[in-house]
This record gives sequence, structure tokens and C-alpha cells, in this order.
Amino acid sequence: MERQSLEGAPWRGIVRQLRPSDLPRFREHLLRLDAESRHDRFNGVTNDAYLSAYAERSFHDGATVIGYVEDGKVLGAAELHERPDLPEPTGEIAFSVEHELQHRGIGSALFERLITNARGLGYEKLRVTTHPGNLAMRTLARKFDAHLSFENLETVGVIDLGKNAETGLVERRLRAG
Repeated sequence: MERQSLEGAPWRGIVRQLRPSDLPRFREHLLRLDAESRHDRFNGVTNDAYLSAYAERSFHDGATVIGYVEDGKVLGAAELHERPDLPEPTGEIAFSVEHELQHRGIGSALFERLITNARGLGYEKLRVTTHPGNLAMRTLARKFDAHLSFENLETVGVIDLGKNAETGLVERRLRAG
């Protein structure tokens, strides 16, 4: 099924949970990110060795990874990492979409799928952390009712997955038609 992007061109890919066998495609996606996208995703400069090790850790540490997959390539990803150090069941979330596909609604689709998975896993809150200059991530987080604050030189968003957040998601879907 094709989904319409914000610019009107249909997507050719699908949003789905990535399997352990998708690890090489996830790693390749991270390595293809341009410098600005890497900075936005990882809040700083990263090298290829760090990204390769990060991809491995994500799959081996039990993170949920949702991907936008087109022609057998992962071109966007949303990750859900558990935060056992926080008192309520909380997940840390992160997103990356390759530059040429940004601003086409793929991040929103990944976000929706990640929220569904997080609820299914019993998370009560989701956290997203980004640098203050990442306007796209702040806008996306606000779209999903994140309460944003500034902590330790970073923007931190918290999404409450309780009843109010669920009602907001349903209302957004109804408005989107």
C-alpha cells in the first residue's frame, strides 16, 4: 500500500519492525547519513566505527528498531531503548531519515509505529533528547504531544503514553483524514 508523502509523491517503501537479520541494512543506513543528519541524530560528531558499533549494540541490547524500508534498503529508522534507570517504565527514542527523504512524513510514520510498539511493551513515558538546533526533531516531538524542556544544553521531550496521549493520537489521525 502506498502512502502519500507531504510533497505529494507516494512512498515506495514500507514502515516495519526490523529483524535481527536487518542489522547490516540498519548499519548501512546509519553510515549513509550525511554530516548534518548524523549530528542531529547523535547530538554531535560521530565516525563510522562508532556508528557500526552503535548498530550492533542496538540489536544486541534489545532495542526495538522500526525502519522505513525501500528497495531492500533501510532509509529511515526509529529506535526505542529502555531506560531502566528511571522510576516509571520509560523508553528513550531516536530517529534518523536520510537527507533526500526528510520532510516527507516518514518521521511521523516511524513515530506513530514506535508509540504503538512502546504501548505494547508497557512503557508509560517516552523521552527524546536532541540538540537545541534540531528544529525538525523538536517539531516532530511536539506533534506527538511531547513536553519539551532545556536540560544540560539539550532539548528533552517527554511523551506521556497514558490516556491523554492516546486520545491526542486518535484526534490527530481523525484530523489527518
